[in-house]
Amino acid sequence: MPRYTSYPTAPHFSAKIGADDYREWLGGLTGGERVSLYLHVPFCHQLCWYCGCNTTVTRNPGRIDRYAGYLMRELDLVAAALPVRPVLSHLHWGGGTPTTLGNRQLTDLMKRVQEVFTFEADAEIAIEIDPRTFDGRDIGALAGAGFNRVSIGVQTFDPQVQEAINRVQDFACVERAVAGLRGAGIDNISMDLLYGLPHQSVDNLRTTVADVLELRPARISLFGYAHLPARILHQRMIDTNALAGPAERVAQFEAVHDALVDAGYIAIGLDHFALPGDAMAVAWRTGTLRRNFQGYTTDLADALIGIGASSIGSLPRGYVQNHVRTDHWRAAIDDGRLPVARGIALDPQMRLDRAIIEAIMCGGRVDLDRLSKDFGMPVQAAEPRPGAMKRLFELGIARREGASIEVNEECRPLLRVVAAAFDRFLDPDEARHAAAL
Repeated sequence: MPRYTSYPTAPHFSAKIGADDYREWLGGLTGGERVSLYLHVPFCHQLCWYCGCNTTVTRNPGRIDRYAGYLMRELDLVAAALPVRPVLSHLHWGGGTPTTLGNRQLTDLMKRVQEVFTFEADAEIAIEIDPRTFDGRDIGALAGAGFNRVSIGVQTFDPQVQEAINRVQDFACVERAVAGLRGAGIDNISMDLLYGLPHQSVDNLRTTVADVLELRPARISLFGYAHLPARILHQRMIDTNALAGPAERVAQFEAVHDALVDAGYIAIGLDHFALPGDAMAVAWRTGTLRRNFQGYTTDLADALIGIGASSIGSLPRGYVQNHVRTDHWRAAIDDGRLPVARGIALDPQMRLDRAIIEAIMCGGRVDLDRLSKDFGMPVQAAEPRPGAMKRLFELGIARREGASIEVNEECRPLLRVVAAAFDRFLDPDEARHAAAL
């Protein structure tokens, strides 16, 4: 079941869209749009066996420095294609572990970003870190470069589960990172948790949540582990017999959800939680929450520019994805080409379907009549795939009044199932049988 961080989703991108299309699309940005930027670093010092991200293990500083140099060159190619200097509302460094670049490279790249873009005064500047390889010098570098949000991968604090996923980090390690960041003035801290991991249980998840609550991050993401060893080879290191079944996964999700809500967090969309004063909670209350390749976001930008191997960009005219293999990505840059491997151009029906799916994923409700008018389309164009909602209505997962469809509050974990009814690319068998939790 797709997570709908884009629509159409990445498997439907095509090599028919390439560097020339991307250059044309970038050239169509007039300066009136808000723009956000994503930079991808596909390196870690150690491979976590659950991970499905595009990353590889290296401790070779030459390889990392070389990659940083190509990031700089890709930024230059993008800058040359832009007709104006865009205003940047959000910047996110992801991976992998972006801090594997080292403080000098990270600082130099941030300076180049500031030369290409104008930052909004309240721009969110975020980065993902691994607390196991993070010290005071790194904290000073992040604060000096202007970062104001840091995302920490916790996943679990249970020692047995950590051993089973090859990610051992104790509470003290994360606590030191949080204290250091807050001491440097970086108060907006996010944490990722996973359920459905090997040897995980409702009880040890509750213990992990209790530890996380001591640190009181502003946001928490709660993701279900997806075991796909046929596609992600290192997941074969995980003992399939130690994984929870469907009913236990649901119980784990509900236990974490209830503990976080009881602690004062607002449950947001499918899998996010935020303190009431956090910008994401405000966006949830005011109906301005959005969804992009990082999941739920407060980013209202009209265009997202992706830099780095495998990164995805979203522009008013469509989506593009860079080459996943770093050697192919570098070769394109060496040729002076934007390193795009594939993409998709949006037609009017796709734009309408995307807006419907995002409304369901971000708010749990959609007014088909209003959106069809907003997009200049007949209301029939906004209807779900024939028969796709019938069973959902019968089961009480969603209800319909006129042209409005709403997901029942207790069924919020099934938002993706409802959104899939409007996915015209989705195989009906995939929609029927894919796991939602």
